[in-house]
Amino acid sequence: MNKKIRTEAVDDLLDAILSLKDREECYLFFEDLCTVNELLSLSQRFEVASMLKDHKTYLEIAEKTGASTATISRVNRSLNYGNDGYELVFGRMHQEES
Repeated sequence: MNKKIRTEAVDDLLDAILSLKDREECYLFFEDLCTVNELLSLSQRFEVASMLKDHKTYLEIAEKTGASTATISRVNRSLNYGNDGYELVFGRMHQEES
């Protein structure tokens, strides 16, 4: 993990996120924390990651999400060479669906 992001302020933010109990609380918090565009960008990256995991092409992803090829490439690099955070979340989400 990138040591530059491991700060007390980031710890406090993550603790705040972990304290949220449901989707509605998440909406309330993230609408206060982020601009609409920031939140939409985060959700777009997550959708791109999901589509890459499902072996969709860059063209399919770009057409559905509106993401640039640079964004798709960046997310793909995280999926392939990152800290497996996406895989952790996808695995847990899959377990909840079962």
